[in-house]
Amino acid sequence: MVTAAELIQKKGRHLEQGLSDAEISQYLAAVEGWTLQDGKIVRSFDFKNYYETLAFVNAIAWVIHADDHHPELTVTYNRVVARFDTHSVNGGKGGISENDFIAAAKVDAIYRQR
Repeated sequence: MVTAAELIQKKGRHLEQGLSDAEISQYLAAVEGWTLQDGKIVRSFDFKNYYETLAFVNAIAWVIHADDHHPELTVTYNRVVARFDTHSVNGGKGGISENDFIAAAKVDAIYRQR
């Protein structure tokens, strides 16, 4: 079974193959707090104020951009909801890939540092 620590050490790469439902379940176990919703992995992050919220968004933008795997973000005063999926898998139909979990683990690591 993969761990969050192992995922953090990986770099995202171009993938054309999505994960199976069983593989998604295994990866979800490695990234606590993330759930599968509408074909994306999703997690909500809470903050004390807007400054902390935006600082988090800026921090994850820098890290995630390096792997070229960008989330869909909903940003409010004290909350960020991040959603990941991979548009290039399954013949361009989209789905969940290992890249989504690599990015989720890195976002979690940033959140824990606040």
